[in-house]
Amino acid sequence: MASHTRQRPLSAIVPARIATAMLLLGAAGCSSGPGTSGAAAAQGWSGKGVNAVSRPVAGAGVTAVTGLRPDGTLETSVFDLPKGRSLWSRPATMVGRLSGMGVQPPAVVGPQGKGVVVSLEPQKTGKWKATLVARDARSGAQKWVRPVDSTFGPVRCGPYICMSEFTARRNARFVVLDPEAGGRQLWKMPGIAEVEWADAGKLVAFRMAKHPTLEAHDLKTGKPLWSFPVERAVGAGVNLSGGWAFGSLGDVLVGYMAPYQARKGQPLSAFGFFGLDMATGKPIWARKRLLRVYPSANPAVALITRQVTQAGGYGGFEQLDPRTGRTTGTISADKAPKSAWWLAFPADLTKLGFLSQGRAGAAYDLRNAAQTKPKGMRAWSFCTVDPAELKISGQRGFFPVAPLCAYDLAAGKKISEPGPPPGWYTGAVDGWRVWRDEAGVLHAVKDAKGTTPGMYGL
Repeated sequence: MASHTRQRPLSAIVPARIATAMLLLGAAGCSSGPGTSGAAAAQGWSGKGVNAVSRPVAGAGVTAVTGLRPDGTLETSVFDLPKGRSLWSRPATMVGRLSGMGVQPPAVVGPQGKGVVVSLEPQKTGKWKATLVARDARSGAQKWVRPVDSTFGPVRCGPYICMSEFTARRNARFVVLDPEAGGRQLWKMPGIAEVEWADAGKLVAFRMAKHPTLEAHDLKTGKPLWSFPVERAVGAGVNLSGGWAFGSLGDVLVGYMAPYQARKGQPLSAFGFFGLDMATGKPIWARKRLLRVYPSANPAVALITRQVTQAGGYGGFEQLDPRTGRTTGTISADKAPKSAWWLAFPADLTKLGFLSQGRAGAAYDLRNAAQTKPKGMRAWSFCTVDPAELKISGQRGFFPVAPLCAYDLAAGKKISEPGPPPGWYTGAVDGWRVWRDEAGVLHAVKDAKGTTPGMYGL
């Protein structure tokens, strides 16, 4: 992550190689309990045989990830979640996915014992460029297929699979498929959309357009329930090139639109945070001109933001209550070190740390802005500021999902064998937390309660 200095453009709150992979990932949330802190006694494993490059997904007793093979081709790799045993792998591909969205992970849907893993495979038939394939989560046996022209990839939406297809064409559409009925299409709507939240009866989708909207639909029929234009919350002139993120508190949907600056010296596009009533789509709160900082929790888990001054420079830091949008803590801009730094946070998110490579950093309590001694403080930040582009055959501009490393804030150095990264980064599914490390190795540990989104969603 690049240093946060006033001289850097506001669109570069983190380097583009890290930021675009995060900013363009929507994040759906669910209710959960807090994770436990005793990771040493928790059940866990480290998977071998796959170079994980996407975010991992979990469900139906398995975890699945997109890996990069030595020959430059992609693969879908599936592991038994409780034991970490490799179950199966198949070739994977991407057609029409934007590089800023990162490598597409598979989708896992269904209950344990009846789950399926859905991913894009490179088989071409006639005019179709790839094939969407659903396979038994345990055996890898093929269940059904759907030819694809171009798509951002499949995602789980409640008990179904959702996908935007024909994304490279004017007739793009969003479809909902029933995985237990041979992939039968339940309903569709025109344009490109991304699922931000879903349960057994309703989904909330972000419709990507010049004037984007959030829309709730009946999951089975597609009947519109409510619609909210996001520019009503953050102002006119949203540019989707900046990115977005969402999270759910159950009854409140928290949204973030990131800024975009086409050229140096030009004004930023509209940006900020807002909260909607999940039942009605009515706005509850809005905070314009606040930036999401990185690394960070899902917006529904914790909101740590940075102000932008009227002159267009960086201001201080604010922590917001995701439910109300009210400020719960502030740290003024003059607390930041004069030397190069990037942000780092402890596992409990009670402090904001300024990490300086190879030297002592600084830390402040987010509750009262009091300075705390960095000695003995373990803080988590990005492992590298300059990730290498993935060498994917026929694809350019993709980077692996950015992992976190633990640092000794007092020394500005990485901590060896730090244990699992914090729950606000990994999220959890039925108590299991799964992540990739900086070497691409997949890890899992069961030390949490329930299901909660991480920095990259669920």
